[in-house]
Amino acid sequence: MSKRGNPVVGSEPIYDAKRLGYPKMLVLGFQHMFAMFGATVLVPAITGLSVSSTLLFAGLGTLLFHLITKRKVPAFLGSSFAFLGGYLTIAPGGDPKLLPYASFGVICAGVLYLVLSALIKSFGVKKVMRFFPPVVTGPVIISIGLTLSGWALSNCTNNWGIALVAIIVVIIANIWGRGMIQIIPILLGVIVSYIVAAIAGQVDFIRVTEAAWIGIPFTWNDTVFSIFSDLDTSLLVSSAITVTPIALATIVEHIGDVSAISSTVGKNFVNDPGLHRTLLGDGLATMVAAMFGAPANTTYGENTGVLALTKVYDPKVVRIAAVIAILFSFSPKFAAIISAMPEATLGGVSLILYGMISAVGVRNVVENKVDFTKSRNIIIAALILVLSIGIKYGTGDLQAIEFYIGSIKISLSGIAVGALVGIILNAILPGKDYEFGKDPQGDTAVNFKV
Repeated sequence: MSKRGNPVVGSEPIYDAKRLGYPKMLVLGFQHMFAMFGATVLVPAITGLSVSSTLLFAGLGTLLFHLITKRKVPAFLGSSFAFLGGYLTIAPGGDPKLLPYASFGVICAGVLYLVLSALIKSFGVKKVMRFFPPVVTGPVIISIGLTLSGWALSNCTNNWGIALVAIIVVIIANIWGRGMIQIIPILLGVIVSYIVAAIAGQVDFIRVTEAAWIGIPFTWNDTVFSIFSDLDTSLLVSSAITVTPIALATIVEHIGDVSAISSTVGKNFVNDPGLHRTLLGDGLATMVAAMFGAPANTTYGENTGVLALTKVYDPKVVRIAAVIAILFSFSPKFAAIISAMPEATLGGVSLILYGMISAVGVRNVVENKVDFTKSRNIIIAALILVLSIGIKYGTGDLQAIEFYIGSIKISLSGIAVGALVGIILNAILPGKDYEFGKDPQGDTAVNFKV
């Protein structure tokens, strides 16, 4: 407490931010917005989705999430990296005609959240989560990072000098940074590398100068609805089958994040408002975002870090950040600055980011103490890894398994095949040894963010 009796940010838990006054609440809201910003805008920069639409539906998705969770959970929803492989498989090179099809697959993934939410509400968490043990989700997460690694390296080769600047800054900020610096290493890596590239004449600012200051965040062609004027049924079905299984990993990520937020704040959000509500909010936010050409949403670990740093646990501050993100989304000039980012900068930060995704998968397996002396666990993990990575890099230009059901062509990515095989094998092979909730540390062992 200060001498005047007002609370001091970072010194004590604050559950009612109004005690700080509205100016400080606004500053804290900006901090939350910038904490999620670097990772959130990186997804559309990589996939070719709209940056403005991404910010708009990150903000709207967060507000929707808060509404569904009774305004109790101080979580921010930003872009999920887990779905990058799905976007790059369905719409390689960010093809604007194919991106809406990838978004349809993300909508289907969101439906899986809703189904799981209903099952948890009906049967309880433990009975449902036994189908997603760490021996399945861990290798799937490892595979997500490894299958994306080739894309990061190919971008780095455009200018290794610029890429190395990004890598070095991220490492320094993450290892030796303090306070806010340590929370936003990706954003700092992007900014510093971007500035160096601009000084070196590696950035084309023509579109930035031409872009308007104010505009609509998305166009009709960005939306899923645009594909129905000339529908490719085979691609639609393939997208659904390819992208939906990725939600198996992000659902575990969601549970880990909600558990981590609960631990940070000191309230059990798994019980109140309930995991079924948080999954429902996340799933609906993802579906709405995908409908309008924005990436899948997910709860953000960066913002949990801000909660731990400031000890301001009032969800109202996070909702302020959501409103700020919505306001930024209506500036095409801001989106143009992001779109002008050098490929080498993206490659540099992605190289670390994708490696960290795989490392998180390893951590998931280790912290949950998966017993690899058991043949069933070795077989499950081995097939997930080999199928996920082998199909990606061993099937030529296709990077997927293709087959026909009647006249409809189905295309399955390696991640989709690996995840499905892992879930089926875990269900039918004897010797299950995992019980959800038995080890709280293990249940929070998933986080896709730096």
